[in-house]
Amino acid sequence: MFLFCLHPAGYGDAKNLVPYSGPNKMRDCFCTINLDQEEVFRTQVVEKSLSPYFGEDFYFEIPRIFQCLSFYIYDKSVLQKDLRIGKVAIKKEDLCRYTGKEKWYLLQPVDSNSEVQGKVHLEFRLNELITDNGSVCQQLVVQIKECHGLPLINGQNCDPYATVSLVGPSRNDQKKTKVKKKTSNPQFNETFYFEVTRSSSYTKKSQFQVEEEDIEKLEVRVDLWNNGNLIQDVFLGEIKVPVKVLRNDSFQAWYLLQPRENGNKSSKTDELGSLRLNICYTEDCVLPSEDYTSLRNLLLKSPDVQPISASAACILGEVCRDKYDVVLPLVRLLLHHQKLVSFVTGVAELDLKDTQEANTIFRGNTLATRCVDEMMKIVGKHYLKVTLKPILDEICESPKPCEIDPIKLREGDNVEINKENLRYYVDKVFNTIVQSSISCPTLMCDVFYALRHLAANRFPNDPHVQYSAVSSFVFLRFFAVAVVSPHTFHLRPHHPDAQTSRTLTLISKTIQTLGSWGSLSKSKISSFKETFMCEFFKTFQEEKFTEAVKKFLDDVSSTESREPSGMSESVTLKEGEMYKRAQGRTLIGKKNFKRRWFHLTSKELTYHKQQDKDPLYIIPIKNILAVEKLEESSFNKKNMFQVIHVEKTLYIQANNCVEANEWREALCRVTRCNQRRLSVYHPSAFLNGSWLCCKATLENTVGCTPCTAGVPADIQIEIDGDREMERIYSLFAISMPKLQKMEETCESTAVYQGPQKESDDCSNFNIEDSVATFHTLQQIIAIVEKLRESHEKYQKTRSSSAKYGSEENPIVGKGS
Repeated sequence: MFLFCLHPAGYGDAKNLVPYSGPNKMRDCFCTINLDQEEVFRTQVVEKSLSPYFGEDFYFEIPRIFQCLSFYIYDKSVLQKDLRIGKVAIKKEDLCRYTGKEKWYLLQPVDSNSEVQGKVHLEFRLNELITDNGSVCQQLVVQIKECHGLPLINGQNCDPYATVSLVGPSRNDQKKTKVKKKTSNPQFNETFYFEVTRSSSYTKKSQFQVEEEDIEKLEVRVDLWNNGNLIQDVFLGEIKVPVKVLRNDSFQAWYLLQPRENGNKSSKTDELGSLRLNICYTEDCVLPSEDYTSLRNLLLKSPDVQPISASAACILGEVCRDKYDVVLPLVRLLLHHQKLVSFVTGVAELDLKDTQEANTIFRGNTLATRCVDEMMKIVGKHYLKVTLKPILDEICESPKPCEIDPIKLREGDNVEINKENLRYYVDKVFNTIVQSSISCPTLMCDVFYALRHLAANRFPNDPHVQYSAVSSFVFLRFFAVAVVSPHTFHLRPHHPDAQTSRTLTLISKTIQTLGSWGSLSKSKISSFKETFMCEFFKTFQEEKFTEAVKKFLDDVSSTESREPSGMSESVTLKEGEMYKRAQGRTLIGKKNFKRRWFHLTSKELTYHKQQDKDPLYIIPIKNILAVEKLEESSFNKKNMFQVIHVEKTLYIQANNCVEANEWREALCRVTRCNQRRLSVYHPSAFLNGSWLCCKATLENTVGCTPCTAGVPADIQIEIDGDREMERIYSLFAISMPKLQKMEETCESTAVYQGPQKESDDCSNFNIEDSVATFHTLQQIIAIVEKLRESHEKYQKTRSSSAKYGSEENPIVGKGS
């Protein structure tokens, strides 16, 4: 899993970019994220700046093997091709060194000779040939078998060919393969012969002997190129193998393609500027499910442990410094096994024991509050899209001036008009929220119900606390946060501009205060830090707002049955441009690919000629039978998937691997409950009268491969329970010294009940029952040790099976 953040701090993400040479030195810049040479994300354009602030977060699963993660700074051009100013490239093996660290990186020059990716499979053989006069001639045989993962050229598969050369101080014998059309994984299977002749009598030929000074200088070089036809060929990468490493026996291996040695040498890197990045990269090694059984069972018992502070889940939160690292996998695991509500109830009750005043209820960053926060983000994604996306789209796409701070008003601004605009937006957002209770997910309602009754029992004399316990989450930590940061919740594609961000901040502050139970009293209004906000908020002193909030909180904290979230109306889940293969035949009888705007809602998938045009084709969600990958060999195109529906299969090509993965996941989620889902499918296309995969000649032949999607689920979120278990194991393993220290503390407490010594972390442990906690700790330590042994065994097996030079572990650089 990979998290990339162009860190949204108060200063530029790039700085000191090289200016234009002319009088207008400013640039219109944007940044892209690339897996190898494949662009997967692009920021908005920041105009007229040499220190652009991007402020955008990108979080995505990496769906394929890659060599390098790169970040390019571009200068946007209207009439010509966008200019690449510079790049930051980090090799995959180096990512762990930079993860979690904010750092400024110097931009490096972009050189086509250094922009490479992919690997090549070669076989070498040295033969001895006897000439007519009895002397021995040495022959080098090089077979280029295939390549994998060559880059796209202008968004399409390349037309690759290879040159194979034997290079020495006084020779450069070069041969060339045929050009392979439209493929990033070409199969060459071509063999080339080179004479390596040395004076040697037939009687001395027992071994291939070459003079020492010659062998040091002789090497085989393989270069990959994209055939440019009428334009210049594009370099794709090279490998060099010294002849001295070869023997009489046949030798074959995979090699990673390398940049040219003279590539990227032109450089005054300090003159290109810098880019600030905050990268978080995790790579999980997930064991078979049965290996996690003991730890999984121990964690799932947590809600039933008394006291709950002695449970494995609470101990995990106790020993890990960063609560966020704990909460994400823990919440997903408990959600997956329907144990979250009971666990949150237990840890919330633990929180309330230490809460002395009703007005501070659930205000801290505890394990309980973080679990509820994460639950709302996971379960409430669809709810937010149903509720807030339409109004946020209106605010961001057609913004009205809303600044009401006299200090920040610009010349010509009318504060009264701005107040009216802001009031219009607040009313619309507020009314949308308080009328949305029917769409609130049942799981959220169950948690709110539990919190409400816990609060009422803890403070029985306070009639408002049962409402503030719920509003502190649903308004303060859910809706208000989503309004101010819509891009974080995938409600908007990019971070809003400065003026829109300010508008959203003012709306969020008002909604936050409106949602706080009892906030409409004069004492609350006078507590506003800003006078202008105090004056603006006076316009909301009407009983209808209080009653609307009360009714909404009653509804979302009720256990009454409700309709499934979002089923009453259609909501946009994903949209964007992709290519589709024509459904019918063109005038010349050939089905081609056309760019179309795709729009996925909770009810249908449509595609349009352009974004704002009427749909050309509509597929109801209920008619989708499967969504699967399509093999590249079908059309010699990457990043393809197929939507199989009742009428005909729709073949779609996404712009990159991450986008293809996201579209497949979105379509799978929304169709998981379809009753007619297929169990088998064809991984290739039906072309020229047969299926390419199984060679069946009937188009309606039953599929030949099992579908990848799982069985239907009630909660439409996909969670890999084993992957979450691996992350939890990793957290326990990292925290082993604290676990052992906590075990010692429990042991001493059980024997000696006097005051504890103030030392290290011992005084910070929250231990209610030392005996119960000690028992759980013993189980955790034993299980973690056993899992550690399983990981070591797996790593040994993996290292022995992945031979250096295999496809999984290709050779890097020179040598064999």
